Amino acid sequence: MRTTASTPPLSIGRADNRGRYVSRLPVPYVTAWSAEEVDSSAVVLLPDGQGIGYRDETPLDRDERGVLLKRTPDAPNRGKPEFGVVHAARQRHAMSHLLCQVCGNPADTDEGGTLWLLQDHRADWSGWPVGMACTEPPVCEECTALAARSCPALRRGHVLLRVRSAPLVGVRGTLWGRSPLGVPRAVDTITTTFEDPLIPWVLAFYLVRQLRQATLIT
Repeated sequence: MRTTASTPPLSIGRADNRGRYVSRLPVPYVTAWSAEEVDSSAVVLLPDGQGIGYRDETPLDRDERGVLLKRTPDAPNRGKPEFGVVHAARQRHAMSHLLCQVCGNPADTDEGGTLWLLQDHRADWSGWPVGMACTEPPVCEECTALAARSCPALRRGHVLLRVRSAPLVGVRGTLWGRSPLGVPRAVDTITTTFEDPLIPWVLAFYLVRQLRQATLIT
């Protein structure tokens, strides 16, 4: 696996007397807001010592595969949008259900596949993006211009493609290990597969799809 990352988009302008932003510039569905401070719940070793969990863990803290998920409050349109910061839970929801990263509605799909907008990395390897581990959710056709305009990385060069096969294959998250004192410590940020023996030690923030059948259209 190679690596290289249901509502209208909310908007930014001035805050009203409730702390909500009055519409001006659209804010993508997956963008994090300043009121969505990351939950700092302590990560602990599992009782058997074979992975990590939360001290006050509930069934909602893991996905159907048992992967531990990063806790992220959900408070869109509260505070200020943090462009360039992706909200972990909304990214996972969009990737699970192939929703547009901008508006949150179903991404554009036709006989050619689902529409994706990515940075242009065609020079990375022959046949790119086939084999790429992708953390960016797809888009709908109406949102492509806004997505390209609102993302600094995409402004440096982007491509549209249709993807016919992009299975969920893993996660991107923080790899934890055991410190010399026997307590968990963050080691690295990694992209890994669900089958990786290290997965019990990963605190996942993004889902990853591998692009396997992709056709460039721009």
